[in-house]
Amino acid sequence: MSAADQCRRSETRVLKFTDTVADVNGVCRFIQGTAETAHATGRALTVFCSTRLVVPACSGIRNFTPVFACPMPGYDTLDFAVPPILTMLRAGEEFGADVIHISTPGPVGLVGMALAKLTRTPVVGIYHTDFPAYIDELFGSSCMSWCARFGMRAFYKRFETVLTRSADYADRLERLGLEPTRIRLLRAGFDSTKFSPAYRDTGIWGGLGVPAEGVKVLFCGRVSTEKNLPVLTRYWGSIRDRVERAGGAVQLIVIGDGPYRETMERQLGGRGAYFLGFRHGEELAALYASSNLFAFPSTTDTLGQVVMEAQASGLAVLATDQGGPGEVIEDGVTGVVSSIDEPGRWVDVLVDLVLDSDRRESMGRAGVEYMKGFGFGASFEDYWSVHECARRDR
Repeated sequence: MSAADQCRRSETRVLKFTDTVADVNGVCRFIQGTAETAHATGRALTVFCSTRLVVPACSGIRNFTPVFACPMPGYDTLDFAVPPILTMLRAGEEFGADVIHISTPGPVGLVGMALAKLTRTPVVGIYHTDFPAYIDELFGSSCMSWCARFGMRAFYKRFETVLTRSADYADRLERLGLEPTRIRLLRAGFDSTKFSPAYRDTGIWGGLGVPAEGVKVLFCGRVSTEKNLPVLTRYWGSIRDRVERAGGAVQLIVIGDGPYRETMERQLGGRGAYFLGFRHGEELAALYASSNLFAFPSTTDTLGQVVMEAQASGLAVLATDQGGPGEVIEDGVTGVVSSIDEPGRWVDVLVDLVLDSDRRESMGRAGVEYMKGFGFGASFEDYWSVHECARRDR
């Protein structure tokens, strides 16, 4: 009997609590992917959330209308929602979970923790977002950073197992004060069926007001300062000037939205930068595949799912050596992993890649092959096995 068949027959019941499921980001795509794959493979997984946003039509996701909701301070594109606690607790008791999975340390996650205490159910979670690093980037306050680290340590120390999507963040969790025996590296994966060079359509740019000529440098993600976009903004003018002096042309394509977009758009006005907002489905896949290079300056991402999507689409990638993205790149083969502590060096690499089409295209082809080993199915099986172990050790 295969491991997958054993998992199906054990009928472990997992109840997952998350504060984010309907937003446009890699975390939500991962949560939706686990729900869809669980349903497709016959696993008993249900996701509890509470949002006023439109919830994707995925099997196994149950939304509870919040008693209060408002835009997140500083993030108009994200919601802060207070769930109906008693209603959610009663529904959780009726579900009868063998394992409770807490995906986010927000109000819904706290309801999940309360239910685990009431029912004495083991708790597994995943460290999707490095909130202390975000606080550092956004506010630069040592007091607020200390409070964030204290809160994360207190929250995650209650878990039987904390999953992390990169070795870098496994180390950070240890430094945060979690016991190494409770930290488990989750196999990286994404829905590779949705991204491919086959979606390439250079005619797509005309309808978006982007010049057909020139190298398209793509960023996709939340347009916010914790993604280190101020560095890209600061140096974009000189990048463009250097490329043009070398006889080339280049445009910056920004997909996504967030609190830094207005500032970034204003500062890069007239400098070959195009802001497309949120894009989805086949249009998003076509924009990836029709670009030439993916630039991701973030130092706070626990994985960087967009980096995998870009490689699967045939793009060379440039990322930093901090956080998870560098761990899903073959440095020098599918892209370049470079320190951004010295921004000038990172910019030099970016310019070199823009000007060297042969190298970009070689990396793009290698990236497509490399990403074939990162299918979501294998990642989900690894994910599910952790919950099986938590149930057996109960």
